[in-house]
Amino acid sequence: MSDLQPFKLTATTISQKVRGGEWSVREVANFYIERTERYSRGLNTHLFWDPADVLAQAKVQEARLKAKEDLPLAGVPVLIKDNICTRAIPTTCASKMLAGFRPPYDATVVARLRQAGAIIFGKSNCDEFAMGSSNEHSAFGPVLNPWNRAFVPGGSSGGSAAAVAADLVPVALGSDTGGSIRQPASFCGIAGLKPTYGRVSRYGLVAYSSSLDQIGPMARSTADLALLLDVLSGHDPLDATSRVAPYPSVAPELGGPGALKGLRLGLVREFFGSGLADGTRAALLAAVKLMQEQGALVEEVSLPTLSHSISSYYLIAAAEASANLARFDGIRYGHRTARAGLSLKQLVKASRSEGFGREVKQRIMLGTFALSAGYYDAYYAKAKAGRSLIAADFAKAFGQVDVLVAPNAPSVAFRLGEKSQDPLAMYLGDICTLAVNLAGLPALSVPCGFDPTGLPIGLQLIAPAWEDGLLLRTAHAYEQLCPWAKQAQPPL
Repeated sequence: MSDLQPFKLTATTISQKVRGGEWSVREVANFYIERTERYSRGLNTHLFWDPADVLAQAKVQEARLKAKEDLPLAGVPVLIKDNICTRAIPTTCASKMLAGFRPPYDATVVARLRQAGAIIFGKSNCDEFAMGSSNEHSAFGPVLNPWNRAFVPGGSSGGSAAAVAADLVPVALGSDTGGSIRQPASFCGIAGLKPTYGRVSRYGLVAYSSSLDQIGPMARSTADLALLLDVLSGHDPLDATSRVAPYPSVAPELGGPGALKGLRLGLVREFFGSGLADGTRAALLAAVKLMQEQGALVEEVSLPTLSHSISSYYLIAAAEASANLARFDGIRYGHRTARAGLSLKQLVKASRSEGFGREVKQRIMLGTFALSAGYYDAYYAKAKAGRSLIAADFAKAFGQVDVLVAPNAPSVAFRLGEKSQDPLAMYLGDICTLAVNLAGLPALSVPCGFDPTGLPIGLQLIAPAWEDGLLLRTAHAYEQLCPWAKQAQPPL
């Protein structure tokens, strides 16, 4: 259909048009099938997708529409990060360890998407077991940034971010353990939301760091983030960390720029120091000025313990990864070596050596060391204490302001290979996002401009726990002041 145009469609529009009978689910599916066939291989965004399965799903959803079922995501294609379980569809975590694995069940978030009428459009490439900040650590090759294919898309949800940026799907799911939704969203010029920990079920998410992991939506508009959050939110008895509480709908309450009047914005002093690239600083401050002109009140706030976030995060995350990935031993789960005549110890060692990539091995070893006898109190216990101090700093800051403003990364996307041989430099690039996960807060990235080389920059907004609605209203109000953000598209 002539009105199905690249970069003109949103999940909100698709759902409205399909439910109104203007478009059929099959027409929308065919439009995105054609785009995926044209661009996905060149960007390496997908690890699995099946056009026949997509069309079979479309047929089911059309029948449900005919039966007058209420489908808030009617006909909306959604790409799923490959560490989220999908029934009968491969879920590999971008690792040789899980090559060929097809789960017998859907993750709760996938089940909720299906129930809402969405079409599961395949699985997106990511850093292996979600461990990485560039999407160069996939066993199936790196994802390329659609704005410039010589640059990384960010990680670990790089495949989801690049696919949405290239309009291979209007929306996608990612997971965020230390910034893995917000940083790639920023690098690819889209919006990405990390909800409050416990708001969205983690059942069916292959665990990396259980106290930090959170599933969230990625889209080209904040309205689409809100639409998906309404579908994904809610208590799940299958997830012990899922909060039992009412979840009022967010999407109808977004409003316009008027939401900024009287809003107290806090610029986090520690994020705007000498380590921030000039182009990024200029774009962020310009965004803040726009909001200030609409009546927002701006002041500087301090989070003194942010300096502990990298050490606390990488000890806690690695320790939990060591425990969570212990099950992948070639006996209970995962790849099993083909070598014969091995003892039990040799079998496990060979299977894990062959199945896991270098980055995953590094983090497992770090975490195992931190949890080992004689080192637990010196490392892991201190990291947990640091986490508590960081959470207390955030609580104090939110006594002064409503929403915090920060970058998502010290600079825009970096070149492929630039940091792959320097793990410390890669880890330091996460400084702007880690603390949010340690404190369990909601945060998002929304596009706010481009640097002089034409690479996107994202504005990070952070709200108090369970104030996801406030966060989205603030981002949406800012987005209404920047119509260029909706028109920008990568040079595919």
